[in-house]
Amino acid sequence: MKIFVDTANVKAIKEAMALGIVDGVTTNPTLVAKEGDNPEKIVKEICAVVEGRPVNAEVLSLKCDEMVKEARGIAKWAKNIVIKIPMMKEGLKTVKILADEGIKSNVTLIFSPTQAILAAKAGASYVSPFVGRLDDISTDGMELISQIMSIYNNYPTMETEVIVASIRHPLHVIQAGLMGADVLTIPPKVLEMMEKHPLTDAGIAAFLEDAKKFKK
Repeated sequence: MKIFVDTANVKAIKEAMALGIVDGVTTNPTLVAKEGDNPEKIVKEICAVVEGRPVNAEVLSLKCDEMVKEARGIAKWAKNIVIKIPMMKEGLKTVKILADEGIKSNVTLIFSPTQAILAAKAGASYVSPFVGRLDDISTDGMELISQIMSIYNNYPTMETEVIVASIRHPLHVIQAGLMGADVLTIPPKVLEMMEKHPLTDAGIAAFLEDAKKFKK
């Protein structure tokens, strides 16, 4: 399992890097906008911080020719850039062109197995199914991951990796791991939740209390 950090906050990425758990980073226009700085500056800094690990940056255009032009420009920011492309017909055309040019892509906003199939066939390096957003509309987001993984595993030559996105809580992480998902992109808030447990806290408190009884 690979863990990507789902944020554009450099401080949060550095903190996760210090834990030794970061295999990459995903950003999107919303996350970058929160940082209040030039997107190119932010992404370039992230690329340097993660030392060659994949960093996902998203195009803003919706037409193939415009997306290709934008993607080529973003790809020049650093060697470890992965271009996020929205799931749509124009996006699939873009993915095919980028794949032919050796530029890695991540097809985002995947909400069905058929979308994941098309993205993989177009040459996407990654697909990003959004589990949390499906849960929000009373649909089982993790069932989508199960379906995509089953389909992809039926075809060993299919190299597209599944990034479980829109993770809202540690249970999503556990379920994705049990399904064998390739990558989990996790917000810093959920990473913090993953390392906590009340029994751990109670155990540490008990050990410290008992340590006071040591003879000096």
